[in-house]
Amino acid sequence: MIDPDASAKEIEHGHSPSAIAERLKDGPQANYLRDWVFGGIDGAVTTFAIVAGVAGAALSTKIILILGAANLLADGFSMAAGNYSGVKAEKDDYERLKEMELRHIALTPEGEREEIRQIFAAKGFEGDDLERAVDIITASHERWVRVMLEEEHGAPKVDRSAVKAGLVTFAAFFVCGAVPLIPFLFGGAGHALAVATAVTGAVFFGIGALKSKWSTARWWASGLETFTIGMVAAGAAYLVGALLKGWVGV
Repeated sequence: MIDPDASAKEIEHGHSPSAIAERLKDGPQANYLRDWVFGGIDGAVTTFAIVAGVAGAALSTKIILILGAANLLADGFSMAAGNYSGVKAEKDDYERLKEMELRHIALTPEGEREEIRQIFAAKGFEGDDLERAVDIITASHERWVRVMLEEEHGAPKVDRSAVKAGLVTFAAFFVCGAVPLIPFLFGGAGHALAVATAVTGAVFFGIGALKSKWSTARWWASGLETFTIGMVAAGAAYLVGALLKGWVGV
């Protein structure tokens, strides 16, 4: 609900002509915060699940550190490679669609003009205004293709770097995933597990609070949601480790 009495100072950016021009001159910028959240959550969850599972089986601290470190490198690289490949596939598909639209414009320009006409008619343009919009858009092949890609194919307006997306994912996975291992470098498995649980819970909550930037959820609600998911995953891993210990007589 928007408060009609809210001060203009409370909005996120200025709306003077100069402020608007400055903000829009370079177009929308690529944002890699979601890659950080994605990698951070998975790194904290998977590493702490391994820690909890091995601790539940009452295995040595060395085994916890070895398995945790292996997960940081192997699973972190896998996550980064997967994200890199996904972003690159989107970019490759964008180029494929761009070439297709350029070919269609060259071969059937009137058909492509009609597509623009119907797209903007659906937005409420009509009569002379509609025809002027069609003429302006189709006067430049670059603008024409860009509109077709965004409106017909739903292509993103922002060009994201596949390399940056992969590196940010790996960095977040490694940093957040290392947190559950640190207590085991300085103490016995029993005490270290309690400390690891507390600090990893704080990481889960922090990542969830950060994730709220992509939703209308309150930061604390998003933080609690991610905290709960992480703790459930870790609790399940600990339980499995404890059960396997009894079954196989570790």
